[in-house]
Parts: sequence; C-alpha cells; structure tokens
Amino acid sequence: MSEVSIGRRKEKCENCTKQCSKKQSDGEVSSHQEGEQVNGQENEGSQLLLSACLSCDGCLSEEESLKISQQNLEEMERVLALNKKCDVTKHRVLVASVCPQSLPFFAVKFGVDIVEAAGKLCGFLKSLGVQFVFDTTLAAGFSIIESQKEFIQRYRRKHHDSHALPMFTSSCPGWIRYSERILGSLVTPHICTARSPQQIMGCLVKDYFSKQQKLNADKVYHMVVAPCFDKKLEAVREEFYNSLLESRDVDCVLTSGEIYYLMQQKKVSAEDMDSFPLDHVLGEAGDTALVRHEGRGSDGFLEHVFKYAAKELFGLDVHEITYKTLRNRDFQEVTLERDGETLLQFAAVYGFRNIQTLVHRMRKGRVPYQLVEVLSCPGGCLSGRGQAENETGGRVDKQLLQQMEEVYSSLPVALPEVNPTLQTLYQDWLQGQDSQPTCKLLHTQYKNQSQSPLQTPHMQW
Repeated sequence: MSEVSIGRRKEKCENCTKQCSKKQSDGEVSSHQEGEQVNGQENEGSQLLLSACLSCDGCLSEEESLKISQQNLEEMERVLALNKKCDVTKHRVLVASVCPQSLPFFAVKFGVDIVEAAGKLCGFLKSLGVQFVFDTTLAAGFSIIESQKEFIQRYRRKHHDSHALPMFTSSCPGWIRYSERILGSLVTPHICTARSPQQIMGCLVKDYFSKQQKLNADKVYHMVVAPCFDKKLEAVREEFYNSLLESRDVDCVLTSGEIYYLMQQKKVSAEDMDSFPLDHVLGEAGDTALVRHEGRGSDGFLEHVFKYAAKELFGLDVHEITYKTLRNRDFQEVTLERDGETLLQFAAVYGFRNIQTLVHRMRKGRVPYQLVEVLSCPGGCLSGRGQAENETGGRVDKQLLQQMEEVYSSLPVALPEVNPTLQTLYQDWLQGQDSQPTCKLLHTQYKNQSQSPLQTPHMQW
C-alpha cells in the first residue's frame, strides 16, 4: 500500500491519521515508527506504511491481530513438521495457491522467464512438503465473470436504486478495510459483492478440491502466496471461516518477499531448484498454461467489465481500450461513446492519494463513473509492499517494478468466459451460473463498520 511520511499525514487515510496522532500524543509511539521489523520487513524510522498502519492495534481487534500474527513462515513450518511425525491424526495436506502478480517477482529474482519461474517456485514449495501448487488465475476468472454479471444487474436497476451505481471493485483488502471502517454507508452499498480471487480460491480448495481428494476441509492447510501484506487481513475476515468445519478458506498468506526470504535462509539458489509443473485443480495431467487477464499489472476487472458491458448493453464490440490520464497515471478513465453520446465511463483509481480525491468528489456528488476499479497500491498489485520494496525497506524499487511489469505483460491474455475449466466447474461444482451455491460461494457482503456514518449526498450517475 501507499508509503507516507510521518511528517505529511494529510496524505494518509483519515483513520490512520487520527489513530497515529492519538498514539503519539499519548506517548505510545508505534513500533512501526521505530524502525523495527513489520511482517519480516525492515521499516525506516522516518517512514510509515499504510499497510503496517492498517495492521496496528489502533485499527484491529486483539483477535484479528493474533490471527494475522499467526500467518508467518514459522506457522507453515510447524504444520510441515507435524506431517513428519508419526501421529497421522495431525497430518494435513498442504496446498499453495500463487497469485499471478507474484510470479514476475520470482522471474526477476531468478533471472528467468515467468514460466520457468513458476516451475522453480513450484519445485521449491514441493521440496518443503507442499503437495499441491495452484495458480489463482482461475479464481480471478470466476471473480471477473461474477463482477461482469453484477454490473449488468446494477446498471439495469440504476433508475430505481440509488446504490446501484457506481460499482466499486472488491478485490483489494486495503480499499475494503478503508471503506468499511471509515467511509461506511457512503461507499459500502456500492461495493461489488463478488469475492476476491484469493477468497474464491479458498472456497475452491476447501470445498471442491478437498471433496475430490476425499478429505475434510480441516485436513487441508491452504497457503496463498501474494504480493500484498493486506491479503493476510482479508484471510481472517469472519465470513471466510466455516464454524461447522472449523476451517478457514485461506489458512495462511505469505508474501512473495517472505517466500524469497525463506529461500535465502535455506541457502537455495534458482540453479538448485527442481522445476515442477503447476497442478491442475481438476486433477488433470499435463502443464497448466500460464495466462493473465487484461489490465495494468492487476486482474483487469475494469477492462473485462467494460468490454462485456459494451457488448451486453449496447451491442458494441470493443477490442482495444484507450486510457485517458487525469491527475496522474494512477487516476485514469475510459469512455465508450456512440454518435457523440457517452454510454459508459469507467475509472481506474490506484493509491490512497487518488482514493482521497475520489471520496472527496463522492461527498460532493460529482462522480460520473458507472464503475471504478480501486486499488490501494499505486501502480496496482505488482507494486504490493510484500514484493516491490527495495532491500532496505520503505520505498518501492522502481527498477524492480519496471522489470516485473515487463515480465507480466509477456504472458498471453485470456478471456475467463471462454475458459473450459471455468465452465466445467460452474456445472460440476456450483450447479450453474445462477445457482444458490454460486451466490453463496462466490459472493459476500460488505458492512458499514464506521462509528460516524457519513451522509450520502444525492449523486447523478
């Protein structure tokens, strides 16, 4: 998430500003400001990360803090160690799901192409004792398809539902946290209910895959490799815990940087790693082809929904999207026009500074967009703080980020709606696209947790 200077707090989100100001006035300077390690990363004393701020005790309950603290390398190694002991009742099948935005990090670090990096990462994880390694692009496909369907539904009821538009994307946990805790009713009714790719992958592993393996969900330990620390926060949300099965959809999130640190600890180089193909969630043999969705280093929700809506609502085929840069490269918009009339207007808003601008316009009722793709990290998911910081911590490594962007863009683009595996899973796992299991397993709700609800202005969309 966005890096901010303690001396320039006005650039931070409102809650972080209030909480950190209160802590300092009480003489309780956070350890994040003392240059101590946060999530395995060293912070400079003069810098504060919003990702660390969202995880401080001013924003989290004690229970949440405890659950997040358990998502670390030691916990994963504890589970692996139990599997080596004779008591089979404590054995668990380890499954790792790797976000596609994490793979470019390993490709750059290993000095290989992205396909080879995926194979080596898979080989390293399996050498530790992980039995299955999946790519979460499939889950992102589910999330995109469900977001497309929801946007069409919202657009068609916009005249009698003031909360229908704009629709905000829901894949970024930093943005969701800020919306629920600070913005409240101004934003939460507008958030797309489709689960994030991470949490859909959690359902896929703990519900579908565990049944295919004839295992109870609590016998599967599901770890996600992600570029962002805030994905840890998402994994511990109460709606993603099944009390009957006593199992979380995602048991542990480790960042790309944490996995690379483990490699260094074990003194394993890229040359030493065996290469294994990624596993197929349907259990089919053969390599899983690596693809990406359209978008600038993220999962491409804006572009996919834009093209789908243009066809579904107006019968127009859009092959290429032209972005118009507004304030900066992290605040851009795309427009669909016909005969001089604007039919659709979407925006991509990345980073908390731009999010603040968006919120300010919302309060004044001046948001012309039907959909906004919101990500808390400037530059998108590739620049997540779990992988894009320089070695001293605190600042984004621009050269590394540029290399990752080039690697990520080398992957072929695929449309999720024509993915045969997705269509098979919709039928075999979810009993159809409009079924009750689809609604239950692929969607969630976002709640107003703000203590001072904001008055929603009248807005014309």
